[in-house]
Amino acid sequence: MTVVAFNFTKILAEKNKAVKGKIDIKNNVKILKVEESKLSVDSKRTTLKFGFKYDAIYEPKIALIELNGEVMFLVDKNIADEVLKSWKKDKKIKADFMYGLMNHILSKCNVEAVILSRDMSLPAPIPLPKLK
Repeated sequence: MTVVAFNFTKILAEKNKAVKGKIDIKNNVKILKVEESKLSVDSKRTTLKFGFKYDAIYEPKIALIELNGEVMFLVDKNIADEVLKSWKKDKKIKADFMYGLMNHILSKCNVEAVILSRDMSLPAPIPLPKLK
């Protein structure tokens, strides 16, 4: 599985009120769509495009960071067929494929969300390393 492209299609950061008191931050990633891309490399491999949405929700209704985007992977044709069939049937992707997909999405989105949280004077949506 090789990453061909990654891009954000929507970046939203909004702060509804001042940050004070106990804050609960909930992160979520959701795959919105899976489709075969028209980009073809050879007869043995194809490119799959995954649409995703990443949210970092600051409760109680303090702020929201939302990132939407697309990531494209170059995969063997038989794996692509399996992923597409599973997605069309019940909107699921096999766990071993999903781990690589989600890890790549999270690696990009977590960095972007930390930058946005800094710019909005919000706590980071993921735990950052600290010296003790």
